[in-house]
Amino acid sequence: MARRRAERAAARTPDDWRNYARDLCYRQLGMMERSVHQLRWALERHGVPADIAEETLESFIAADLVNDARFAGMFVRSKFAQKATSRRVLARELQEKGISAEIAQEALTQISDEAELEAAIDFAQRRARTMTNLAPEVARRRLYGALARRGYNPDQVRQALCAAGIETVG
Repeated sequence: MARRRAERAAARTPDDWRNYARDLCYRQLGMMERSVHQLRWALERHGVPADIAEETLESFIAADLVNDARFAGMFVRSKFAQKATSRRVLARELQEKGISAEIAQEALTQISDEAELEAAIDFAQRRARTMTNLAPEVARRRLYGALARRGYNPDQVRQALCAAGIETVG
């Protein structure tokens, strides 16, 4: 299979590569919004020559088909709505997708401190309902770990545990 792929690649003309790269980007974007970094990686993974990959990406950026700021905003809204995730975790995920720190910070401004705390409390309350048969210290430890893995800071975790009835204010 690798040999056949190499033979096809060798037989492609620069125009064939341009068409292939353009079609690949359209397919990727047809599934979901992508960052420039994600498209660059897909083009590289499929063996598109670097100069043609960059040319293709530049044309997609110029046509505003790829926009890291738009991607980051959509990513943050979507991830925060579907999963109780902190801004810290979302920032790390955006960085992994090749989004600059400045663009990520701008996208994360959509989530207020209150909304983040509310998400932590909601998650803690839902999860606490499944832990009623556990010893209080076990439930507290598990819930604390679950919130910490989602990137909530210790103060948010404490407030969420209190709201869930796992820990008393002290």
